[in-house]
Amino acid sequence: MMRLWGKIIKNNKIIFQHESNYAYDDLEYQDQLKYCIEVICKELDIQKPYWLNSNLKEYNKYKKTSFTQDNFIEEIEFDKLEIEVLDE
Repeated sequence: MMRLWGKIIKNNKIIFQHESNYAYDDLEYQDQLKYCIEVICKELDIQKPYWLNSNLKEYNKYKKTSFTQDNFIEEIEFDKLEIEVLDE
């Protein structure tokens, strides 16, 4: 089971947040992560971010990462989107 917490941060304050989970074991870890990110982005009404090498390294090391304007094609109205895996 995967639990993922997404937070939109502006001026060092959480302005929106949403938790997503995938409770089944029928998908690989990467697909569970993609699903949870899609749910979070849909709920927060933002586009899906692009993963850069720095995001991948940070996520693999800390199980969390931040997405800034560099990760989005369209202009964003917040400073960053943070995602973090929540432990059971």
